Amino acid sequence: MGMSVDGNKTDPVADPNIVPLIDVLLVLIIIFMVLTPKVPTGLPTIIPQPAPPQARPEPAAETIVVQVLHDGALRINQDASSWDALGSHLADIFKQRADKIAFVWGDDQVSFDQVARAIDIMRGAGVEHVGLITAGVKREE
Repeated sequence: MGMSVDGNKTDPVADPNIVPLIDVLLVLIIIFMVLTPKVPTGLPTIIPQPAPPQARPEPAAETIVVQVLHDGALRINQDASSWDALGSHLADIFKQRADKIAFVWGDDQVSFDQVARAIDIMRGAGVEHVGLITAGVKREE
């Protein structure tokens, strides 16, 4: 409430009445003070934990590598095989496996048509993914 000190009541009062403004500001400050702790600061997350050692799946017993040798012989993981028996050997191996992945490795003197023939037989035996092992990869092992 504005109040004039001089006795003349006819003059307009030029003092603004700021008491209601202060009351509104105090109420807003109290509202923000109450709401601020309840505002979420982030999303709730669950950090992934490593699986216990006994629950981890066992890796495949062995990676299957078909070797095409320079003399025309074949090997499946160091076991001798022939071109006629390659498909049936691979079908027996991959019958019990969930992952149908195998690799082909050819000697330096082997032409690519022999490697392609081995890949065709492997695909016919049910191998879904066939990878090629190059000389650079072989040296790193």
